[in-house]
Amino acid sequence: MPAPPDRLDATDARLLQALGTDPRATVMALSQRLGLARNTVQARLARLEAGGVLAPFESRVRPEALGYRLSAYVTVQVVQRGLEEVAAALAALPEVLEVTALSGAADLLVRVVAVDADDLWRLTEQVLALPGVQRTDTALALRRYVDHRMGPLLERAAGADQHPPVG
Repeated sequence: MPAPPDRLDATDARLLQALGTDPRATVMALSQRLGLARNTVQARLARLEAGGVLAPFESRVRPEALGYRLSAYVTVQVVQRGLEEVAAALAALPEVLEVTALSGAADLLVRVVAVDADDLWRLTEQVLALPGVQRTDTALALRRYVDHRMGPLLERAAGADQHPPVG
């Protein structure tokens, strides 16, 4: 698989903005909307997909729609040199949505979902029992104020020719 581009240009950003507005737009509709040749749009989309720029479609599905009404963040401290094994074990748990390596006191930040408090208890006990896990700390997500978004960054990148980022 080709490597993702080092940086998206303004045209890529405009294309991604258009897809954000209408994810099911055809290549022809995108080319008309952006004033680009159909082949240009098709080639850019293929490059973005092959480069891993576009997240999988499943990332748009909300866990609540599947009955997982609780969301929590679990920080995990791992025995030295055990990150890969613990991360692989966490990836095998369906309720684990993301695992991110951290610097600082905790080694991993794990985003999990659960049906209810009892299910969250079961899941956190399961994480704590994984070989290589020394300690966990769980924080229940109460309310999301800002959903995952890329729009503001795409807007900035789409206008990059006129206003480069400061810094």
